[in-house]
Amino acid sequence: MKKINYITIALIFFLFSAKNVYAQEESKLKLSGELLTDQRFLLESPNDWAWNENRLTLKLEKRINDNSKFYSEVWIRNIGLPQVNSSADLYNKGIIDPYNMEIREAYVQLFGFLTKNLDVKIGRQRIVWGTADKLNLTDNLNPYDFEDVLDFGRHRGSDAISFDYYFGTDFSLQAVYIPFFQPANMPVGIFGTVLSSEMEMPPGLTLKDFDNQVNMPKYNLGESSTAGIKFKGFAAGFDFSLSYVWGRDGMPVSTYNTIIPVDLQGGVSVHSDLSFFRTHIFGADMAGSIGGLGVWAEAAAFLPENEVVMTNDLSAIPLPPGVPSITDTLVLKKETYVKFILGADYNFANGSYLNFQYMHGFINERGSDNLNDYFFLRYDMKFFDDKLRLSPINGGYIISDWDNISNNYAVVYVPEVAYMATDDAEITLSAAVFDGKGDNLFANFVDYNMLMFKIKYSF
Repeated sequence: MKKINYITIALIFFLFSAKNVYAQEESKLKLSGELLTDQRFLLESPNDWAWNENRLTLKLEKRINDNSKFYSEVWIRNIGLPQVNSSADLYNKGIIDPYNMEIREAYVQLFGFLTKNLDVKIGRQRIVWGTADKLNLTDNLNPYDFEDVLDFGRHRGSDAISFDYYFGTDFSLQAVYIPFFQPANMPVGIFGTVLSSEMEMPPGLTLKDFDNQVNMPKYNLGESSTAGIKFKGFAAGFDFSLSYVWGRDGMPVSTYNTIIPVDLQGGVSVHSDLSFFRTHIFGADMAGSIGGLGVWAEAAAFLPENEVVMTNDLSAIPLPPGVPSITDTLVLKKETYVKFILGADYNFANGSYLNFQYMHGFINERGSDNLNDYFFLRYDMKFFDDKLRLSPINGGYIISDWDNISNNYAVVYVPEVAYMATDDAEITLSAAVFDGKGDNLFANFVDYNMLMFKIKYSF
């Protein structure tokens, strides 16, 4: 813990010292960032605290003679609530006052590398692909960051090397290589189980205990690598791109379950092996405007490299004659399934703003038969020279079975009011209300209606 304290203090001292040292240079070292306070509590009594985060974001950027660029982004955070279980925990400041430091990005970019049309970027970087609003189905190089499950579209950075070759001003080709596989990190706090699915047990068996083991790919060129290529252009007033990613799904699937009896009443213990399957992802997107209406479309075709099979091993359980002790269940076929999103937005003359998106297949859904339909709508109104923003319509409607909508739907409603107290400080108050039934992600949020308060100061 002392080591982390020293690193944090040294980092802050370096950043502020560096800004002063280089302030007189022709190419200044630019320091920017923000301070964010994010607090949430549940609306249902006894109004449990749902989220506590105080985040300092520090961004450091420097260009040298237009030939190179250094950039970094660091989060220093107090996040979570004290989890004190014994008196020994009172001696651990990391438990009483939990915090962490995370390097989101840190890379060097070289312009005109080997040839004037080629740029190269080396280091930890966030490689953003896609044109849709936050929910980008072609954005599959960096791992998803589900820590805050309500922060849609958040990713972590990856250690990578990226090349950009420019064919004039309208077309370019990007190639990316990521040597180390990184899985998605799951939600924390009260949202910890929303992405988990209940395990179905064979008739007559009751789950008493469960544990699992995650099998990570071996760290070598063949197992852990991710690679991608993207052709990007501009034609007829529209930006467009075509892309391909050879990678792994960042969320593991259960591939082998060992079931062991623990009592004589059908109680069992299950040990599950989880794996990350290899997949090919073909993407396409476009964005532009038609008569003042902004429009975009994005699609991704996923092709698993092999069938994904889950094996259930019941060999430890006495079974009737003829009943197999080991069975296989097909989890995902080796066939292409397509997710897509269509959207549009419009800025009205009175300053109000309308945004609509339709998406088929959320980021955690796999297989053609398991893709749900999502409709998102947002309407903003601004007052007092844009200092006050009201969002009376902000949310989504999800349908997971069109043949039985009443039992397979979800509603998300997030009204919001934001006030720019100064040019640098924004105060936001919002609520999140959920309703739904059936097998879809947002139906799992029905017990988490909450009030949210945020302050963001940018510098």
